[in-house]
Amino acid sequence: MRSPLLKFALVFLFLFSSCKNNQEDAGIEERNEVEEVTSLTEDDKIEDFFEDAETGIDQIYNLSQVTEFYKENDFEPIWTSRELREDIYRNIENIEDEGLFFEDYHGEKLQKLLSSLDTNSEEENNLLEILLTDSYLKLSEDLATGKLDPTEIHDIWGTPINQIDPRSLLKKAISEGNIQQSLDSLKPNHIVYHQLKEALRQFKKTGIREKSSTKIPSGRLIKPGEKSDRIHSVTKRLAELGYFKAPIDSTNTIYNENIQKAVKKFQLDHDIQVDALLGNNTISNLNLTKIDRYHQLLVNLERWRWYPRDLGEHYIIVNIPGYQLSVVKNGDTLRSHKIMVGTEVRKTPVFSDEIGYIIYNPSWTIPPTIKKNDVIPGAKRDIGYFQKKNIKIYDNDGNNVDPSSVDWNSSKANSFTYRQPAGPTNPLGIVKIIYPNEYLIYLHDTPSRDLFEKNVRAQSSGCVRVQDALGLAKYLLSDQEAYDDKKIEDILNSGKTTQIPVKQKVKVHHFYWTAYQKKDTIKFIDDIYNMDQKIWELLKPKV
Repeated sequence: MRSPLLKFALVFLFLFSSCKNNQEDAGIEERNEVEEVTSLTEDDKIEDFFEDAETGIDQIYNLSQVTEFYKENDFEPIWTSRELREDIYRNIENIEDEGLFFEDYHGEKLQKLLSSLDTNSEEENNLLEILLTDSYLKLSEDLATGKLDPTEIHDIWGTPINQIDPRSLLKKAISEGNIQQSLDSLKPNHIVYHQLKEALRQFKKTGIREKSSTKIPSGRLIKPGEKSDRIHSVTKRLAELGYFKAPIDSTNTIYNENIQKAVKKFQLDHDIQVDALLGNNTISNLNLTKIDRYHQLLVNLERWRWYPRDLGEHYIIVNIPGYQLSVVKNGDTLRSHKIMVGTEVRKTPVFSDEIGYIIYNPSWTIPPTIKKNDVIPGAKRDIGYFQKKNIKIYDNDGNNVDPSSVDWNSSKANSFTYRQPAGPTNPLGIVKIIYPNEYLIYLHDTPSRDLFEKNVRAQSSGCVRVQDALGLAKYLLSDQEAYDDKKIEDILNSGKTTQIPVKQKVKVHHFYWTAYQKKDTIKFIDDIYNMDQKIWELLKPKV
Protein backbone atom coordinates (compact mmCIF):
# COMPACT_ATOMS: atom_id res chain seq x y z
CA MET A 1 0.00 0.00 0.00
CA ARG A 2 1.14 3.58 -0.63
CA SER A 3 2.08 5.62 2.42
CA PRO A 4 0.10 8.85 3.20
CA LEU A 5 3.26 10.86 2.50
CA LEU A 6 3.67 9.29 -0.94
CA LYS A 7 0.00 9.93 -1.72
CA PHE A 8 0.44 13.60 -0.84
CA ALA A 9 3.53 13.86 -3.06
CA LEU A 10 1.72 12.30 -5.99
CA VAL A 11 -1.27 14.63 -5.64
CA PHE A 12 1.12 17.61 -5.49
CA LEU A 13 2.86 16.45 -8.66
CA PHE A 14 -0.49 16.07 -10.44
CA LEU A 15 -1.56 19.61 -9.60
CA PHE A 16 1.63 21.22 -10.80
CA SER A 17 2.46 18.97 -13.74
CA SER A 18 1.45 19.50 -17.36
CA CYS A 19 0.69 15.79 -17.66
CA LYS A 20 -2.95 14.84 -17.49
CA ASN A 21 -2.38 11.33 -16.18
CA ASN A 22 -3.85 10.72 -12.76
CA GLN A 23 -0.97 9.59 -10.60
CA GLU A 24 -3.34 7.95 -8.11
CA ASP A 25 -4.67 5.55 -10.77
CA ALA A 26 -3.79 1.96 -10.05
CA GLY A 27 -0.74 0.84 -12.04
CA ILE A 28 -0.62 -2.22 -14.26
CA GLU A 29 0.82 -4.51 -11.57
CA GLU A 30 -1.75 -3.39 -9.01
CA ARG A 31 -4.61 -3.76 -11.51
CA ASN A 32 -3.56 -7.32 -12.23
CA GLU A 33 -3.06 -8.12 -8.52
CA VAL A 34 0.57 -9.02 -9.11
CA GLU A 35 2.48 -9.86 -5.95
CA GLU A 36 5.15 -7.27 -5.14
CA VAL A 37 8.52 -8.08 -6.72
CA THR A 38 11.55 -6.07 -5.63
CA SER A 39 14.16 -7.56 -7.93
CA LEU A 40 13.53 -8.57 -11.53
CA THR A 41 16.93 -10.10 -12.19
CA GLU A 42 20.62 -10.14 -11.27
CA ASP A 43 23.69 -8.40 -12.67
CA ASP A 44 25.25 -11.56 -14.16
CA LYS A 45 22.03 -12.36 -16.06
CA ILE A 46 21.93 -8.83 -17.52
CA GLU A 47 25.57 -9.12 -18.58
CA ASP A 48 24.92 -12.51 -20.16
CA PHE A 49 22.01 -11.04 -22.11
CA PHE A 50 24.30 -8.66 -24.01
CA GLU A 51 26.84 -11.39 -24.69
CA ASP A 52 24.37 -13.95 -26.03
CA ALA A 53 22.76 -13.13 -29.39
CA GLU A 54 20.03 -15.73 -28.79
CA THR A 55 18.54 -13.97 -25.76
CA GLY A 56 16.32 -11.50 -27.63
CA ILE A 57 18.90 -8.81 -28.23
CA ASP A 58 17.26 -8.04 -31.59
CA GLN A 59 14.25 -6.63 -29.71
CA ILE A 60 16.24 -3.69 -28.35
CA TYR A 61 15.71 -0.39 -30.18
CA ASN A 62 18.98 1.23 -29.19
CA LEU A 63 21.38 -1.55 -28.30
CA SER A 64 24.46 0.66 -27.93
CA GLN A 65 22.75 3.08 -25.51
CA VAL A 66 21.25 0.27 -23.40
CA THR A 67 24.53 -1.65 -23.31
CA GLU A 68 26.48 1.45 -22.28
CA PHE A 69 23.94 2.27 -19.58
CA TYR A 70 24.30 -1.14 -17.95
CA LYS A 71 28.10 -1.11 -18.30
CA GLU A 72 28.18 2.24 -16.49
CA ASN A 73 25.90 0.73 -13.83
CA ASP A 74 27.98 -2.46 -13.43
CA PHE A 75 25.01 -4.37 -14.93
CA GLU A 76 23.01 -3.81 -11.75
CA PRO A 77 19.20 -4.02 -12.23
CA ILE A 78 17.44 -0.69 -11.71
CA TRP A 79 13.71 -1.49 -12.00
CA THR A 80 13.50 -2.83 -8.45
CA SER A 81 10.56 -0.66 -7.41
CA ARG A 82 6.94 -1.28 -8.39
CA GLU A 83 6.36 2.50 -8.40
CA LEU A 84 9.11 3.07 -10.97
CA ARG A 85 7.91 0.23 -13.21
CA GLU A 86 4.32 1.42 -13.08
CA ASP A 87 5.43 5.02 -13.64
CA ILE A 88 7.25 4.25 -16.90
CA TYR A 89 4.48 1.94 -18.12
CA ARG A 90 1.80 4.52 -17.29
CA ASN A 91 3.63 7.02 -19.50
CA ILE A 92 3.81 4.51 -22.34
CA GLU A 93 0.17 3.52 -21.83
CA ASN A 94 -0.89 7.16 -22.20
CA ILE A 95 1.73 8.30 -24.70
CA GLU A 96 -0.86 8.88 -27.42
CA ASP A 97 -1.85 11.99 -25.42
CA GLU A 98 1.48 13.38 -26.67
CA GLY A 99 0.88 12.24 -30.23
CA LEU A 100 3.24 9.24 -30.01
CA PHE A 101 2.44 5.53 -30.17
CA PHE A 102 2.15 2.77 -27.57
CA GLU A 103 3.66 0.16 -29.91
CA ASP A 104 6.84 2.21 -30.42
CA TYR A 105 7.95 1.61 -26.82
CA HIS A 106 7.53 -2.18 -26.41
CA GLY A 107 3.97 -1.44 -25.24
CA GLU A 108 2.38 -4.86 -25.85
CA LYS A 109 5.41 -6.80 -24.60
CA LEU A 110 5.63 -4.70 -21.42
CA GLN A 111 1.90 -5.06 -20.85
CA LYS A 112 2.19 -8.85 -21.00
CA LEU A 113 5.32 -9.13 -18.85
CA LEU A 114 4.22 -6.65 -16.18
CA SER A 115 0.76 -8.26 -15.90
CA SER A 116 2.33 -11.61 -15.01
CA LEU A 117 5.44 -10.37 -13.24
CA ASP A 118 5.17 -12.77 -10.31
CA THR A 119 4.77 -15.84 -12.54
CA ASN A 120 7.24 -14.98 -15.32
CA SER A 121 10.33 -17.09 -15.89
CA GLU A 122 13.73 -15.69 -14.89
CA GLU A 123 14.52 -15.10 -18.57
CA GLU A 124 11.28 -13.15 -19.06
CA ASN A 125 11.91 -10.87 -16.09
CA ASN A 126 15.50 -10.34 -17.18
CA LEU A 127 14.16 -9.27 -20.57
CA LEU A 128 11.57 -7.07 -18.86
CA GLU A 129 14.31 -5.23 -16.95
CA ILE A 130 16.14 -4.45 -20.17
CA LEU A 131 13.02 -3.56 -22.17
CA LEU A 132 12.00 -1.02 -19.50
CA THR A 133 15.39 0.64 -19.79
CA ASP A 134 15.25 0.61 -23.58
CA SER A 135 11.73 2.09 -23.48
CA TYR A 136 12.76 4.96 -21.21
CA LEU A 137 15.81 5.82 -23.33
CA LYS A 138 13.79 5.86 -26.56
CA LEU A 139 10.82 7.69 -25.04
CA SER A 140 13.01 10.38 -23.49
CA GLU A 141 14.71 11.06 -26.81
CA ASP A 142 11.44 11.10 -28.75
CA LEU A 143 9.84 13.56 -26.31
CA ALA A 144 12.89 15.81 -26.29
CA THR A 145 13.87 15.82 -29.97
CA GLY A 146 11.05 14.13 -31.86
CA LYS A 147 10.68 10.61 -33.19
CA LEU A 148 11.87 11.76 -36.63
CA ASP A 149 14.95 13.71 -37.70
CA PRO A 150 13.78 16.96 -39.36
CA THR A 151 17.11 17.36 -41.17
CA GLU A 152 16.23 14.26 -43.20
CA ILE A 153 12.80 15.66 -44.11
CA HIS A 154 13.43 19.33 -44.85
CA ASP A 155 15.77 20.46 -47.62
CA ILE A 156 16.95 23.20 -45.25
CA TRP A 157 16.79 22.95 -41.46
CA GLY A 158 18.56 25.78 -39.64
CA THR A 159 17.09 25.45 -36.15
CA PRO A 160 19.25 23.73 -33.51
CA ILE A 161 18.19 20.19 -32.60
CA ASN A 162 17.48 19.74 -28.88
CA GLN A 163 20.26 17.81 -27.14
CA ILE A 164 19.83 15.48 -24.16
CA ASP A 165 21.80 12.72 -22.44
CA PRO A 166 19.15 10.00 -21.95
CA ARG A 167 21.40 7.71 -19.88
CA SER A 168 22.14 10.47 -17.37
CA LEU A 169 18.47 11.39 -17.27
CA LEU A 170 17.51 7.80 -16.47
CA LYS A 171 20.10 7.54 -13.68
CA LYS A 172 18.77 10.77 -12.16
CA ALA A 173 15.14 9.65 -12.50
CA ILE A 174 15.89 6.33 -10.78
CA SER A 175 17.90 7.94 -7.98
CA GLU A 176 15.13 10.50 -7.34
CA GLY A 177 12.39 7.89 -7.77
CA ASN A 178 10.43 10.03 -10.24
CA ILE A 179 10.12 8.87 -13.82
CA GLN A 180 7.09 11.10 -14.43
CA GLN A 181 8.87 14.33 -13.54
CA SER A 182 11.87 13.33 -15.62
CA LEU A 183 9.78 12.77 -18.77
CA ASP A 184 7.59 15.83 -18.20
CA SER A 185 10.69 18.02 -18.16
CA LEU A 186 11.46 16.98 -21.76
CA LYS A 187 8.10 17.89 -23.32
CA PRO A 188 7.58 21.18 -25.17
CA ASN A 189 6.00 23.83 -22.97
CA HIS A 190 4.88 26.20 -25.73
CA ILE A 191 1.22 27.23 -25.78
CA VAL A 192 0.75 25.85 -29.32
CA TYR A 193 1.87 22.38 -28.17
CA HIS A 194 -0.56 22.42 -25.24
CA GLN A 195 -3.37 23.57 -27.53
CA LEU A 196 -2.63 20.76 -29.97
CA LYS A 197 -2.75 18.25 -27.11
CA GLU A 198 -6.14 19.59 -26.06
CA ALA A 199 -7.38 19.38 -29.65
CA LEU A 200 -6.16 15.78 -29.78
CA ARG A 201 -8.09 15.00 -26.61
CA GLN A 202 -11.26 16.53 -28.09
CA PHE A 203 -10.82 14.53 -31.30
CA LYS A 204 -10.58 11.29 -29.32
CA LYS A 205 -13.58 12.27 -27.22
CA THR A 206 -15.83 12.92 -30.22
CA GLY A 207 -14.41 10.14 -32.37
CA ILE A 208 -11.90 10.37 -35.18
CA ARG A 209 -14.02 8.65 -37.81
CA GLU A 210 -16.91 10.23 -39.69
CA LYS A 211 -20.26 8.53 -40.27
CA SER A 212 -19.87 9.37 -43.94
CA SER A 213 -17.14 10.96 -46.01
CA THR A 214 -17.96 11.79 -49.62
CA LYS A 215 -14.95 11.74 -51.91
CA ILE A 216 -15.09 14.45 -54.57
CA PRO A 217 -13.65 13.17 -57.86
CA SER A 218 -10.81 15.11 -59.45
CA GLY A 219 -11.49 17.09 -62.60
CA ARG A 220 -11.23 20.45 -64.29
CA LEU A 221 -11.63 23.78 -62.49
CA ILE A 222 -15.27 24.63 -61.71
CA LYS A 223 -16.11 28.35 -61.77
CA PRO A 224 -19.16 30.00 -60.16
CA GLY A 225 -22.29 29.50 -62.25
CA GLU A 226 -20.87 26.61 -64.25
CA LYS A 227 -22.39 23.14 -64.56
CA SER A 228 -20.59 20.00 -63.39
CA ASP A 229 -21.57 16.45 -62.48
CA ARG A 230 -19.32 16.84 -59.42
CA ILE A 231 -21.49 19.55 -57.82
CA HIS A 232 -23.60 16.96 -55.98
CA SER A 233 -20.46 15.43 -54.39
CA VAL A 234 -19.18 18.91 -53.48
CA THR A 235 -22.49 19.82 -51.83
CA LYS A 236 -22.65 16.54 -49.89
CA ARG A 237 -19.08 17.00 -48.62
CA LEU A 238 -19.75 20.60 -47.57
CA ALA A 239 -22.85 19.39 -45.68
CA GLU A 240 -20.84 16.63 -43.94
CA LEU A 241 -18.31 19.24 -42.80
CA GLY A 242 -21.05 21.58 -41.54
CA TYR A 243 -20.67 24.30 -44.18
CA PHE A 244 -23.84 23.66 -46.22
CA LYS A 245 -27.03 23.77 -44.15
CA ALA A 246 -29.81 23.76 -46.76
CA PRO A 247 -31.49 20.62 -48.10
CA ILE A 248 -29.40 18.97 -50.84
CA ASP A 249 -30.90 18.77 -54.33
CA SER A 250 -29.47 15.55 -55.76
CA THR A 251 -30.40 16.62 -59.30
CA ASN A 252 -28.61 19.99 -59.18
CA THR A 253 -25.45 20.33 -61.31
CA ILE A 254 -25.13 24.14 -61.23
CA TYR A 255 -22.49 25.76 -58.99
CA ASN A 256 -24.98 28.21 -57.51
CA GLU A 257 -24.62 31.04 -54.98
CA ASN A 258 -25.58 28.96 -51.92
CA ILE A 259 -22.84 26.43 -52.66
CA GLN A 260 -20.39 29.24 -53.46
CA LYS A 261 -21.01 30.82 -50.05
CA ALA A 262 -20.29 27.52 -48.32
CA VAL A 263 -17.10 27.04 -50.35
CA LYS A 264 -15.88 30.57 -49.53
CA LYS A 265 -16.43 29.97 -45.80
CA PHE A 266 -14.48 26.71 -46.04
CA GLN A 267 -11.68 28.46 -47.96
CA LEU A 268 -11.53 31.26 -45.40
CA ASP A 269 -11.36 28.82 -42.47
CA HIS A 270 -8.49 26.89 -44.07
CA ASP A 271 -6.42 29.83 -45.39
CA ILE A 272 -7.14 28.92 -49.01
CA GLN A 273 -7.62 31.75 -51.51
CA VAL A 274 -11.23 32.93 -51.02
CA ASP A 275 -12.34 32.99 -54.67
CA ALA A 276 -15.11 30.33 -54.77
CA LEU A 277 -13.13 28.51 -57.48
CA LEU A 278 -13.29 24.73 -57.14
CA GLY A 279 -9.72 23.92 -58.12
CA ASN A 280 -7.39 21.09 -57.11
CA ASN A 281 -6.30 22.76 -53.85
CA THR A 282 -9.82 23.40 -52.55
CA ILE A 283 -11.02 19.94 -53.60
CA SER A 284 -8.05 18.18 -51.96
CA ASN A 285 -8.71 20.05 -48.69
CA LEU A 286 -12.43 19.20 -48.84
CA ASN A 287 -11.50 15.54 -49.31
CA LEU A 288 -9.46 15.43 -46.10
CA THR A 289 -11.38 13.33 -43.57
CA LYS A 290 -11.56 13.64 -39.80
CA ILE A 291 -8.92 10.94 -39.45
CA ASP A 292 -6.71 12.90 -41.88
CA ARG A 293 -7.09 15.91 -39.60
CA TYR A 294 -6.28 13.72 -36.61
CA HIS A 295 -3.06 12.71 -38.35
CA GLN A 296 -2.41 16.40 -39.03
CA LEU A 297 -2.56 17.08 -35.27
CA LEU A 298 -0.07 14.27 -34.63
CA VAL A 299 2.27 15.66 -37.29
CA ASN A 300 2.16 19.13 -35.74
CA LEU A 301 2.83 17.80 -32.24
CA GLU A 302 5.91 16.11 -33.70
CA ARG A 303 7.02 19.41 -35.26
CA TRP A 304 6.88 21.16 -31.91
CA ARG A 305 9.14 18.48 -30.44
CA TRP A 306 11.71 19.47 -33.07
CA TYR A 307 11.66 23.16 -32.18
CA PRO A 308 13.91 24.64 -29.45
CA ARG A 309 12.48 24.57 -25.93
CA ASP A 310 13.87 28.04 -25.23
CA LEU A 311 12.76 30.48 -27.93
CA GLY A 312 14.15 33.42 -25.95
CA GLU A 313 12.53 36.04 -23.74
CA HIS A 314 12.01 38.33 -26.73
CA TYR A 315 11.47 36.87 -30.18
CA ILE A 316 9.79 37.08 -33.56
CA ILE A 317 8.03 33.89 -34.63
CA VAL A 318 6.99 33.31 -38.24
CA ASN A 319 4.42 30.64 -39.07
CA ILE A 320 5.21 30.03 -42.73
CA PRO A 321 1.93 28.37 -43.88
CA GLY A 322 -0.10 30.62 -41.56
CA TYR A 323 1.27 33.76 -43.28
CA GLN A 324 1.68 35.31 -39.84
CA LEU A 325 4.49 36.96 -37.89
CA SER A 326 4.19 37.63 -34.16
CA VAL A 327 6.42 39.49 -31.72
CA VAL A 328 6.54 37.84 -28.29
CA LYS A 329 8.14 39.24 -25.14
CA ASN A 330 8.09 37.50 -21.76
CA GLY A 331 5.29 35.23 -22.98
CA ASP A 332 3.01 38.03 -24.25
CA THR A 333 2.26 38.58 -27.94
CA LEU A 334 2.86 42.30 -28.45
CA ARG A 335 2.10 42.65 -32.16
CA SER A 336 1.24 40.56 -35.20
CA HIS A 337 1.73 41.14 -38.93
CA LYS A 338 0.48 39.52 -42.09
CA ILE A 339 3.32 38.17 -44.21
CA MET A 340 4.11 36.75 -47.63
CA VAL A 341 6.41 33.73 -47.87
CA GLY A 342 8.21 31.69 -50.51
CA THR A 343 6.46 29.65 -53.16
CA GLU A 344 6.60 25.85 -53.08
CA VAL A 345 9.46 26.00 -55.60
CA ARG A 346 11.35 28.64 -53.57
CA LYS A 347 10.40 27.70 -50.04
CA THR A 348 11.01 29.89 -47.01
CA PRO A 349 13.26 27.65 -44.87
CA VAL A 350 12.83 26.63 -41.24
CA PHE A 351 15.60 28.24 -39.17
CA SER A 352 16.39 30.41 -36.16
CA ASP A 353 18.63 33.46 -35.84
CA GLU A 354 18.91 36.84 -34.12
CA ILE A 355 18.07 40.34 -35.41
CA GLY A 356 21.22 42.26 -36.35
CA TYR A 357 20.32 45.52 -38.03
CA ILE A 358 17.78 47.48 -40.07
CA ILE A 359 18.33 49.10 -43.46
CA TYR A 360 16.17 52.00 -44.62
CA ASN A 361 15.99 52.77 -48.35
CA PRO A 362 17.62 49.42 -49.14
CA SER A 363 19.15 48.50 -52.44
CA TRP A 364 18.51 44.94 -53.58
CA THR A 365 21.43 42.68 -54.33
CA ILE A 366 19.82 39.90 -56.32
CA PRO A 367 20.38 36.48 -54.67
CA PRO A 368 21.90 33.54 -56.60
CA THR A 369 18.63 31.65 -57.16
CA ILE A 370 16.85 34.64 -58.71
CA LYS A 371 19.98 35.55 -60.68
CA LYS A 372 20.14 32.05 -62.15
CA ASN A 373 16.42 31.41 -62.72
CA ASP A 374 15.09 34.89 -63.56
CA VAL A 375 17.67 37.56 -64.34
CA ILE A 376 20.02 35.77 -66.73
CA PRO A 377 17.17 34.04 -68.66
CA GLY A 378 15.47 37.47 -68.84
CA ALA A 379 18.62 39.00 -70.35
CA LYS A 380 18.84 36.19 -72.92
CA ARG A 381 15.30 36.96 -74.06
CA ASP A 382 15.62 40.75 -74.03
CA ILE A 383 18.78 42.83 -73.54
CA GLY A 384 16.52 45.69 -72.44
CA TYR A 385 15.55 43.62 -69.35
CA PHE A 386 17.95 45.53 -67.08
CA GLN A 387 16.71 48.97 -68.08
CA LYS A 388 13.09 47.93 -67.58
CA LYS A 389 13.83 46.47 -64.15
CA ASN A 390 16.26 49.24 -63.15
CA ILE A 391 18.99 46.68 -62.42
CA LYS A 392 22.72 47.59 -62.45
CA ILE A 393 25.47 45.06 -63.21
CA TYR A 394 28.88 45.06 -61.47
CA ASP A 395 32.02 43.00 -62.01
CA ASN A 396 34.22 41.62 -59.21
CA ASP A 397 36.04 44.98 -58.93
CA GLY A 398 32.82 46.91 -58.52
CA ASN A 399 32.86 48.41 -62.02
CA ASN A 400 29.66 48.95 -63.99
CA VAL A 401 29.09 46.42 -66.77
CA ASP A 402 27.28 47.26 -70.02
CA PRO A 403 24.67 44.49 -70.64
CA SER A 404 25.33 44.63 -74.38
CA SER A 405 28.99 43.68 -73.82
CA VAL A 406 28.12 40.36 -72.14
CA ASP A 407 27.69 36.97 -73.78
CA TRP A 408 24.59 35.90 -71.87
CA ASN A 409 25.11 32.25 -72.85
CA SER A 410 28.53 32.16 -71.17
CA SER A 411 29.30 31.19 -67.56
CA LYS A 412 30.72 34.68 -66.94
CA ALA A 413 27.19 36.03 -66.56
CA ASN A 414 26.98 34.13 -63.26
CA SER A 415 30.04 35.92 -61.86
CA PHE A 416 28.50 39.41 -61.94
CA THR A 417 26.65 41.13 -59.09
CA TYR A 418 23.18 42.40 -59.98
CA ARG A 419 21.73 45.19 -57.88
CA GLN A 420 18.61 47.32 -57.94
CA PRO A 421 19.08 50.71 -56.26
CA ALA A 422 16.71 52.09 -53.64
CA GLY A 423 13.54 53.57 -55.05
CA PRO A 424 9.78 53.17 -55.48
CA THR A 425 10.10 50.07 -57.70
CA ASN A 426 12.58 48.27 -55.46
CA PRO A 427 10.92 44.96 -54.41
CA LEU A 428 12.26 45.38 -50.85
CA GLY A 429 10.22 48.55 -50.35
CA ILE A 430 11.58 51.14 -47.94
CA VAL A 431 12.97 48.96 -45.15
CA LYS A 432 14.48 45.54 -44.54
CA ILE A 433 15.28 43.81 -41.25
CA ILE A 434 18.42 41.70 -41.31
CA TYR A 435 19.50 38.69 -39.25
CA PRO A 436 22.62 37.56 -41.15
CA ASN A 437 22.22 33.92 -42.19
CA GLU A 438 23.56 31.52 -44.79
CA TYR A 439 20.17 31.31 -46.52
CA LEU A 440 20.09 35.06 -47.41
CA ILE A 441 16.60 35.33 -45.87
CA TYR A 442 15.33 38.50 -44.19
CA LEU A 443 12.15 40.47 -43.42
CA HIS A 444 11.27 43.36 -45.72
CA ASP A 445 8.69 45.82 -46.93
CA THR A 446 7.13 45.63 -50.42
CA PRO A 447 5.72 48.19 -52.85
CA SER A 448 2.93 45.68 -53.66
CA ARG A 449 1.06 46.09 -50.38
CA ASP A 450 -2.31 45.20 -51.86
CA LEU A 451 -1.13 41.56 -51.99
CA PHE A 452 -1.61 41.32 -48.21
CA GLU A 453 -5.35 41.40 -48.80
CA LYS A 454 -5.14 37.99 -50.46
CA ASN A 455 -5.75 34.91 -48.36
CA VAL A 456 -2.97 32.89 -50.01
CA ARG A 457 0.37 34.65 -49.78
CA ALA A 458 3.05 32.15 -50.83
CA GLN A 459 4.37 34.45 -53.53
CA SER A 460 7.95 35.45 -52.66
CA SER A 461 11.31 33.97 -53.61
CA GLY A 462 11.95 32.82 -50.03
CA CYS A 463 12.31 36.06 -48.07
CA VAL A 464 9.44 37.24 -45.89
CA ARG A 465 7.50 40.33 -46.91
CA VAL A 466 5.88 42.01 -43.91
CA GLN A 467 2.75 44.14 -43.80
CA ASP A 468 3.64 47.38 -41.97
CA ALA A 469 7.34 46.49 -42.01
CA LEU A 470 7.99 50.14 -41.11
CA GLY A 471 6.02 49.69 -37.88
CA LEU A 472 7.95 46.52 -37.03
CA ALA A 473 11.27 48.31 -37.65
CA LYS A 474 10.12 51.20 -35.44
CA TYR A 475 9.34 48.73 -32.65
CA LEU A 476 12.80 47.14 -32.93
CA LEU A 477 14.44 50.58 -32.58
CA SER A 478 12.08 51.79 -29.83
CA ASP A 479 14.81 51.50 -27.18
CA GLN A 480 17.04 53.98 -29.08
CA GLU A 481 15.89 57.58 -28.50
CA ALA A 482 18.04 58.86 -31.35
CA TYR A 483 15.75 57.16 -33.87
CA ASP A 484 12.41 58.80 -33.20
CA ASP A 485 9.69 59.27 -35.84
CA LYS A 486 11.24 62.54 -37.09
CA LYS A 487 14.67 60.98 -37.57
CA ILE A 488 13.28 57.97 -39.45
CA GLU A 489 11.17 60.27 -41.64
CA ASP A 490 14.28 62.32 -42.49
CA ILE A 491 16.19 59.15 -43.41
CA LEU A 492 13.38 57.94 -45.66
CA ASN A 493 12.98 61.33 -47.35
CA SER A 494 16.72 61.50 -48.05
CA GLY A 495 16.54 58.37 -50.21
CA LYS A 496 19.96 57.44 -48.83
CA THR A 497 20.55 53.82 -47.85
CA THR A 498 21.02 53.86 -44.06
CA GLN A 499 21.94 50.96 -41.78
CA ILE A 500 21.08 51.03 -38.05
CA PRO A 501 22.10 48.31 -35.58
CA VAL A 502 19.37 46.77 -33.40
CA LYS A 503 20.52 46.83 -29.75
CA GLN A 504 17.66 44.78 -28.29
CA LYS A 505 18.31 41.03 -28.21
CA VAL A 506 15.50 39.66 -30.40
CA LYS A 507 15.54 36.12 -31.76
CA VAL A 508 13.82 35.17 -35.02
CA HIS A 509 12.24 31.76 -35.59
CA HIS A 510 10.90 30.66 -38.98
CA PHE A 511 8.69 27.68 -38.15
CA TYR A 512 6.12 25.64 -40.05
CA TRP A 513 2.90 24.33 -38.51
CA THR A 514 -0.52 23.71 -40.02
CA ALA A 515 -2.84 23.38 -37.02
CA TYR A 516 -3.39 25.59 -33.99
CA GLN A 517 -6.05 26.77 -31.57
CA LYS A 518 -8.03 29.88 -32.48
CA LYS A 519 -10.45 30.95 -29.77
CA ASP A 520 -12.38 27.76 -28.91
CA THR A 521 -11.78 25.83 -32.12
CA ILE A 522 -8.83 24.10 -33.72
CA LYS A 523 -7.86 25.72 -37.00
CA PHE A 524 -6.42 23.62 -39.82
CA ILE A 525 -4.65 25.57 -42.53
CA ASP A 526 -3.42 24.72 -45.99
CA ASP A 527 -0.19 22.72 -46.04
CA ILE A 528 1.38 24.98 -48.67
CA TYR A 529 4.59 22.95 -49.07
CA ASN A 530 2.82 19.55 -48.95
CA MET A 531 4.79 18.33 -45.94
CA ASP A 532 2.10 16.85 -43.66
CA GLN A 533 1.42 13.60 -45.50
CA LYS A 534 5.13 12.96 -46.02
CA ILE A 535 5.76 13.38 -42.29
CA TRP A 536 2.76 11.22 -41.34
CA GLU A 537 4.01 8.32 -43.46
CA LEU A 538 7.31 8.43 -41.57
CA LEU A 539 5.75 9.09 -38.15
CA LYS A 540 3.05 6.42 -38.03
CA PRO A 541 3.90 3.12 -36.33
CA LYS A 542 5.23 0.42 -38.59
CA VAL A 543 2.85 -2.51 -39.08
